[in-house]
Amino acid sequence: MTETSSIRPATLKDALVPLISLFILLASSVILFSDDSSYGPNQIALILSAFIASLMALKNGFKWKDIEQAMIKGISLSMGAILILLAVGALIGTWIVSGTVPTLIYFGLSLLSPAFFYTAACIICAVVAISIGSSWTVAATIGVALMGVAQGLGMDQAITAGAVISGAYFGDKMSPFSDTTNLAPAVAGSELFSHIRYMAWTSIPSLVISLILFTVIGFFSEGGVEPEQIGQMKASLSASFNIGVAMLAPLGVLLFLAFKKMPAFPAVFLGALIGCVWAVIFQPQALSTLTGSDAALEQFKTLWAILFDGVVIETDSADLNDLLSGGGMSSMLNTVWLIISAMIFGAVMEKAGFLQVVIQAIVSRVKTIGGLVSSTVATCVGSNLVTADQYISIVMPGRMYKEEYEKQELDNLNLSRTLEDAGTLSSPLIPWNTCGAYMHSVLLVHPFEYLFFCFFNLLNPILAIIYAYVGFKILRIKPKNQAASA
Repeated sequence: MTETSSIRPATLKDALVPLISLFILLASSVILFSDDSSYGPNQIALILSAFIASLMALKNGFKWKDIEQAMIKGISLSMGAILILLAVGALIGTWIVSGTVPTLIYFGLSLLSPAFFYTAACIICAVVAISIGSSWTVAATIGVALMGVAQGLGMDQAITAGAVISGAYFGDKMSPFSDTTNLAPAVAGSELFSHIRYMAWTSIPSLVISLILFTVIGFFSEGGVEPEQIGQMKASLSASFNIGVAMLAPLGVLLFLAFKKMPAFPAVFLGALIGCVWAVIFQPQALSTLTGSDAALEQFKTLWAILFDGVVIETDSADLNDLLSGGGMSSMLNTVWLIISAMIFGAVMEKAGFLQVVIQAIVSRVKTIGGLVSSTVATCVGSNLVTADQYISIVMPGRMYKEEYEKQELDNLNLSRTLEDAGTLSSPLIPWNTCGAYMHSVLLVHPFEYLFFCFFNLLNPILAIIYAYVGFKILRIKPKNQAASA
């Protein structure tokens, strides 16, 4: 008897034990530690649940060596995201001292009015994300600046984060340059541009409704800061930094590199290094204040420290001090810890066959097209909850449901669209997911706070389910004789 044959098949009861344990532990984490739950408690909950899943796998005949290798493989899948996180931390710090972030905040305070702020934030992020195909890059650049403008205008931080994420994920989803937009049709077996056109039927109405909601909220949000205070903040920015269009060059370079499809890690880290150069050229006063010296070696040492530990700016405005302090690779280490913990749990669940058992139990109960799409949405969201990775939440359900869609005589575009409607869009709403952890670390708002303001991310999968039940824009496979005569 081989070692593989000695492994007992996973049962639904086996799979539910670690899943229920995770639910209880995460709920306890939120109840006991509130806003601090992502700074250690959630990580412990995920690792304990991974330990419970490992015990169930050992019971079924798996060797610890196999489980451990699965954990290592799971962590390795997240290394690309971790490298980007570290680079983004460095970028935020250097872009503050280079004057890029202060200039964006200054212009935002000058141009954006409270009544249309949320709507404008969503549109700006959507346009940029379509151009470059990266929600992460948009959040780390435009998003950070908009969060600063929101604080300056006295706008709600959670609603602003919801607007930024809604716009960024619409643009990412509809961009041919996006990795997930290419991944979903590749898994489902559909064509890229047909996939994008088909997604428009759910994505554009969802965005329009979102913009209406942001506009309505904006009309009732007058902002908590008087015009005099805004003037004072702008004066303080001008006193501490050289403000001008030239300060936006690092942003322009990064967006250009993203548009040219340079991989995210080198592009973002190069943007951080350009921020260092811009600080030396355009912000000698700010650098001298930080170092207490004009010596080149001291400035070099300070910029080095900013890359790994961020920056603390002191002005005559307490609000600005909060806006202009932060960044550094060290600021991302807690998020890295959270991602690693989540990937360990997801890897054990997948290796032991627990995820497949749960999905098959769902598929076996599907009888209608509406039920099939609903099940796909639920599986993608569940995969994001359990595996903490949006790519797995597209690939795994895509493979599992492809045959079922074909049995129902549905075109592959139905599957690829649903994978994006649910798998891509639910990822930033989950605190321990790589995307949710990233947005939390960049925008500094907990996912449970911005969750209900990510209107686009919430509406899109709901609309997909409604379309399926009413039969609107559900493509059938053409019969072979009809396809030949077409």
